[in-house]
Amino acid sequence: MVNRVVVGAHYGLRDWLIQRISAVVMVLYVAVMVGYLLLQPRLNYDVWTGLFSSQTVRTFTLLFLMCFFYHAWIGVRDIVMDYVKSASVRLVLHVLVILALLLYGIWAVQILWGM
Repeated sequence: MVNRVVVGAHYGLRDWLIQRISAVVMVLYVAVMVGYLLLQPRLNYDVWTGLFSSQTVRTFTLLFLMCFFYHAWIGVRDIVMDYVKSASVRLVLHVLVILALLLYGIWAVQILWGM
């Protein structure tokens, strides 16, 4: 019988936990936003700009997006590692996904803080 010592390697537990925590953060954000928007009598440009003029809303929106991007990265990485057998194709796909997610993150900051 082989006795595994789980000291150095995490055997996917860290990624599993990050995906679950990021999913909880995303669900809470969506629930709060949907609740706020449903309580608005009229939904127009003024309501949106008023909502996102708050530093707190922008910060939690960025937290939501970072959780979303990291959640997506773990999922895409696992799918690519499971189904793409060629190491060179896997590397190219990983680099493309990382670059796309980083660019989306930069774009999100520019949108939220109007740089």
